[in-house]
Amino acid sequence: MSTQPGATQALRQLRDLTRYRRSLVRDQTREKQRLEKVLEDAQIKLDSVISDLHGMSGRKMLDAMIAGQRDPRMLADLAHGRMRAKLPQLRHALTGYFEDHHAFICAAMLRRIDGLTADIATLDARIDELIAPFGAAAENLDEIPGIGPRSAQELIAEIGVTMTVFPTAAHLVSWAKFAPIDKQSAGRAKTAPTGKGNPWLAGAIGEIVAGLARTDTFLSERYRRLARRRGKKRAIVAVGNSVLTIIWHILSHPDIRYHDLGPSYHETRLNSRRRQWDLIRQLEHLTGQNVTLTPGPDQPAAA
Repeated sequence: MSTQPGATQALRQLRDLTRYRRSLVRDQTREKQRLEKVLEDAQIKLDSVISDLHGMSGRKMLDAMIAGQRDPRMLADLAHGRMRAKLPQLRHALTGYFEDHHAFICAAMLRRIDGLTADIATLDARIDELIAPFGAAAENLDEIPGIGPRSAQELIAEIGVTMTVFPTAAHLVSWAKFAPIDKQSAGRAKTAPTGKGNPWLAGAIGEIVAGLARTDTFLSERYRRLARRRGKKRAIVAVGNSVLTIIWHILSHPDIRYHDLGPSYHETRLNSRRRQWDLIRQLEHLTGQNVTLTPGPDQPAAA
């Protein structure tokens, strides 16, 4: 997939760095998953109690096991802060068959994870320097649910901040391959794949949708509603379409700020429409005439 036309040298450098960072984060995630698999093989089930094995408590326990400590009580006692409330569960999770063989492999994996963590931190510092000229745009994007500082940097690196290359939001959505494609066959409408777009942008949008799905916002409710009816994959494409449309408007008009409509917006609007239809049917039943609504002087015409 070709990059956005007209990209400046600064954006190209930023894009190189954000893509490399995403690659390193992916490698780091895979290495962490491998370490979890080794612990599972040793019947150590820490991940069932600790959400982040590489946080303060989890890392202390891992280092102690690698150093030779095998006593579940001694290991559990390394818990820090609120984790100490889970000491019984930790002792049970740390009761397994962790041996020197597992310690050797885990030590190698932790060295790799630590190295990747250091490299990612170095990239973050360099990216923070290069994003400075686009800081205002990044802050505006950060206001959209699901978009954090790092994903805002990735979005700017991939699509830029000048939307003149995309005359409308639909052009950006189409370029990113988040526009649904309808096909007709034998008189029947069929959905079709959106096509292969920029994989780096698609990855960022996918993570954004996953993040906003856990919020209590208009977009999260839209995702849940679509996921129930159409499935998660189609919901991701549809909400990704909405996110890109919002991004286009914010980047095209720097004075615009994101305003969330709220999770109940769709239901409230639907209930209002239903009430309107019920009243129309009642009026038609009483008068025996067809009722047609016309907008008032201060009301917009119905779409």
